[in-house]
Amino acid sequence: MIRWLYVVAAMIVLIVVVGGVTRLTESGLSITQWKPITGVIPPLTQSQWQAEFANYRRIPQYEAIHHGMTLAGFKGIFFWEYLHRLLGRLIGTVFAVPLVWFAIRRQIPRGYGWRLVALLALGGLQGALGWVMVRSGLSDRTEVAPLWLAAHLLTALFTLAGLVWTALDLRALAANPYAKPARLTALGALAGAVLAVQLLYGALMAGLRAGLVTNQWPLMNGRFFPHEVLGTRPFGTLLLDDPSLVHFIHRWWAWVTVAALIVLARAAKRARHRAASVAIHSAFGVQILLGIATVMTGVDITLAALHQLVGALLVIATTWGVHAIGRRRG
Repeated sequence: MIRWLYVVAAMIVLIVVVGGVTRLTESGLSITQWKPITGVIPPLTQSQWQAEFANYRRIPQYEAIHHGMTLAGFKGIFFWEYLHRLLGRLIGTVFAVPLVWFAIRRQIPRGYGWRLVALLALGGLQGALGWVMVRSGLSDRTEVAPLWLAAHLLTALFTLAGLVWTALDLRALAANPYAKPARLTALGALAGAVLAVQLLYGALMAGLRAGLVTNQWPLMNGRFFPHEVLGTRPFGTLLLDDPSLVHFIHRWWAWVTVAALIVLARAAKRARHRAASVAIHSAFGVQILLGIATVMTGVDITLAALHQLVGALLVIATTWGVHAIGRRRG
């Protein structure tokens, strides 16, 4: 069961990266319909491709961003969205089918059945949020709504954390039949909350294309703070939908996140989980460097995709650390 959960977690990391590339290549609205069953099969004939392309040409994004695109170009953006949806279906299958099998064979340890079902439901919710996100960009917008994108991504990362946490609990149980599930400590909750804020603003950065506001670091277009946006709208609104302010918060909240993760990593080391401590330090160090490089290169797609990959790995490392300091003896 432990290996199965790790496989599902790895697939979620993969879909997070593919989702990032889908957003970066403006591919997310290329499939304008949701067909849970028949959508597994892509267009196979020229007439089917023309029909899909015609559907895409009806939405505002085509005129605003991809006007004049050829069918060959459409196939390119269709590929990423199709791959993203296909991976989502595969993850659901790889999670649900073995779960039923383990349940029938009564191989799920006592107390873990409800947790696994909840994680499966959370994965289903994540898929539903994905379609709501896509629908938000099909009529009045030229892109998906940033807050729906954030909800879609954060739900995936929360599911990832839940899978890793459960796998770690089961690993401890396999080593010691009296082991109890790890508890969430105050420090673990604080570190997780601080990281969640950073992940939220990372998602908003993607949704608002805020990485393109400036290619400078540490200044933003020669200034430390984009004060010109203040007073243009209510401050609460600016916090969530102004690209300059979102960019500012994301780049500087990162250091608050680093401080919280250092404290967490040291606590994990004291709890005799040095590997978790090393993983946390390595992940946030690489993530900071990738974030700076992504901004300074004008959001290079490869660097941005790597930034999203390491972000998912940072969630895993943080979950490992929080779990380590919450371990209880049986």
